[in-house]
Amino acid sequence: FGLGFIIGPAVGGLLGGIDLRLPFWVAAALCLANVLYGFFVLPESLPKEKRARAFSWRRASPLGSLALLRSHPLLLGLAFAMFLYFIAHEVLPSVFVLYTDHRYGWSPQMVGAALALVGVTSTIVAAVLTGPIVKKIGERKAGVLGLLCGAAAFVVYAFASVGSLFMVGIVVQAPWGLTGPAMNALMSKRIGPEQQGQLQGAMSSLRGITGMIGPLLFTQVFAQALLHDASVDLPGAPWLVAAFLLLCSAVVVWRVAAREAPPTNAP
Repeated sequence: FGLGFIIGPAVGGLLGGIDLRLPFWVAAALCLANVLYGFFVLPESLPKEKRARAFSWRRASPLGSLALLRSHPLLLGLAFAMFLYFIAHEVLPSVFVLYTDHRYGWSPQMVGAALALVGVTSTIVAAVLTGPIVKKIGERKAGVLGLLCGAAAFVVYAFASVGSLFMVGIVVQAPWGLTGPAMNALMSKRIGPEQQGQLQGAMSSLRGITGMIGPLLFTQVFAQALLHDASVDLPGAPWLVAAFLLLCSAVVVWRVAAREAPPTNAP
């Protein structure tokens, strides 16, 4: 993901300079290549004896896959934490460019440089830090640490008066990358091996739902913060809302993940 964040904006900008539609055609071709690779090359990781006995369209549907999250109270609690996490994450694609243009007058090149910094720091965390940190402090604490770092970064974004301080916030945000792997591990322990794929589908459905909620929420908060008759001049309001959601997510993870996970072969 981090490497993609470094390469993607650069390649997109280069292709966009040739033709505005070309980046979309190339992205579509890459998606198709990914499908073909997954279908013909990628080996199946789940042994036959641990696969679902029969395919069900009801469970495979976006809403049907969410039924798994209701199968265990602890799993449902962690899923709610991820729901808050996913919504908070939507602040980045929703207002990042709008906010930096409004407050700092950043050019497209400067936005690209900031995204490249996001990619570099994310790559370092994923490749170097995630494994040792999770091993040392455990998945529960690593997940909470990541959420707190994300919340702290959003507070920095909200109050950064100059672009250089905003860049500092990107570095602070980097350990947020601990949360995803830690949460996946915590949730995977609460279901059997034959349900791992269904869990990933449920989380994708959850992310799709938050992808509809987040942009509406944060763009409206940003718009209200910029109204001339607003009682408080706070263009960073969307970041503060996102920080609050991450703090709530951290509290949920800390409380729910403290309970003992059932055996993975439990029904």
